[in-house]
Amino acid sequence: MRVLGIDPGLTRCGLGVVDGSPGRPLTLVDVGVARTSPDLEVAQRLHLVDVEIGAWIDRHAPDVVAVERVFSQHNVRTVMGTAQVSGLAMVAAARRGIPVALHTPSEVKAAVTGSGRADKAQVGAMVTRLLRLAEAPRPADAADALALAICHVWRGGAQRRIATALQQSSVTRGAAR
Repeated sequence: MRVLGIDPGLTRCGLGVVDGSPGRPLTLVDVGVARTSPDLEVAQRLHLVDVEIGAWIDRHAPDVVAVERVFSQHNVRTVMGTAQVSGLAMVAAARRGIPVALHTPSEVKAAVTGSGRADKAQVGAMVTRLLRLAEAPRPADAADALALAICHVWRGGAQRRIATALQQSSVTRGAAR
């Protein structure tokens, strides 16, 4: 499975592509950060990020796009930009018929480090180890995007199988009535 992980942000949007399957070694395909200048109008910044996300999707043809689920922060301005970029990522994937998965920050941290309360340094260190890299991806947004992709490789397949089993179970129960 090829997963594009997106750590949404208006100034720095982390992008990371990982190939893998549960129980098998993971492979880094690409990692980077889409950057925009705070000096630009918000609409221009969103357009630049949208173009970059679209280019990554088109270049890497992921099976799934995993996006960090936006959660309420104290800084409303920051959460607004994050939510706007998250929406861009979801629309870019949907426009191309690619499934989107949302993962919470604590879910990603738990999947990658074993603790939902891990800090950015711990996440970066585990991403480095899991992908067998010489050094941690920088900035942290890039490592976070890879962590999202890793989380989805490991957890997304199981979630999909559970949903399919539940759906089949309800269809079977409905047919028996």
